[in-house]
Amino acid sequence: MGSAPPLIREGRLRADTSIWPTTRVTWSFGSSGWMFTSWSQCPLSRRYVGSSPIGPWRGEGVSLGEIRWLLREFNIRPKKSLGQNFLVSGALLRAITSAADIDKKDTILEIGAGLGTLTRVLAEGAQRVIALEIDERLLLPLYQVLQDYPNVEIVQGDILKIDLAQLLAGPGEAPKEVNYKVVANLPYYATSAILRRLLEAAPKPQLLVVTVQREVAERLVAEPGQMSTLSVSVQFYGQPHIVARAPAGAFYPSPKVSSAVVRIDVYEEPPAEVDDVEAFFFLVRAGFAQRRKYLKNSLPQGLGLSADQVTSALRRARIEETLRPQALSVEDWARLYRELAPQLR
Repeated sequence: MGSAPPLIREGRLRADTSIWPTTRVTWSFGSSGWMFTSWSQCPLSRRYVGSSPIGPWRGEGVSLGEIRWLLREFNIRPKKSLGQNFLVSGALLRAITSAADIDKKDTILEIGAGLGTLTRVLAEGAQRVIALEIDERLLLPLYQVLQDYPNVEIVQGDILKIDLAQLLAGPGEAPKEVNYKVVANLPYYATSAILRRLLEAAPKPQLLVVTVQREVAERLVAEPGQMSTLSVSVQFYGQPHIVARAPAGAFYPSPKVSSAVVRIDVYEEPPAEVDDVEAFFFLVRAGFAQRRKYLKNSLPQGLGLSADQVTSALRRARIEETLRPQALSVEDWARLYRELAPQLR
């Protein structure tokens, strides 16, 4: 890689010439999204030049020793509230990047870049990497790790609030259609919300490879009989499957739960025939609101319809009246939606 540093885009970090010796990219976040103000190459804290143990690329990301040094040197204590557990397993790192099928034409969005363990590997293989990190304390250590990668943009922001189209377009560019992949170790506290945000977004990613809590991974790939709102939401937009499992020791500090890597191949168009996605998911949520009840009993209350209307729709959709919501596939829900659509509008 060349010696030019990555770009950094941030919203709230205070200017301080003792820490930020050069002009930096400045973005402010408002009701309409990120607003571009000015830009230059990323700043570097002078006092760390030449004293860092972060070595050259070795194919294994950032080591446990390097992570401990970064946390100590920048006086950072991982926040449980942000789900900060940093990847330290080379085997898991290889599983993630292999599943993502990265090539030199790819644009990669990484959510929760942390200390750059995964980011550095992504930068070796992709054309462009957008490293999104919500915690502004990690921006300087991230730059310390990634300063030799000009194809990386370090962005401080929240994936649930940021203007995704503008983020993908880049500084000063008009939003446009961008083909991209998401590769990330997702914070466990916000996994469901982040997946829905990405799969409902415009533009959608063509592929997601995400590390999540193992229990969540099993819900994502569930089959009829074990389905949930999350299962239906993800399988409506793409095909998920588990590609690797990871013990707690694959991260530092170790979480209390095990994890799994899930690949989601996103459909260009959802195969389920649904003309109003919002109304479709209103039906799904109503069904799962009382998941222990039979659909013939739970749906009338959830949808504000009569028992006869629901029973008739179930019969026309070829769904047994005594099934519970977890027994239905995405296609079952789509058939039921088509029968109830006039009453849901």
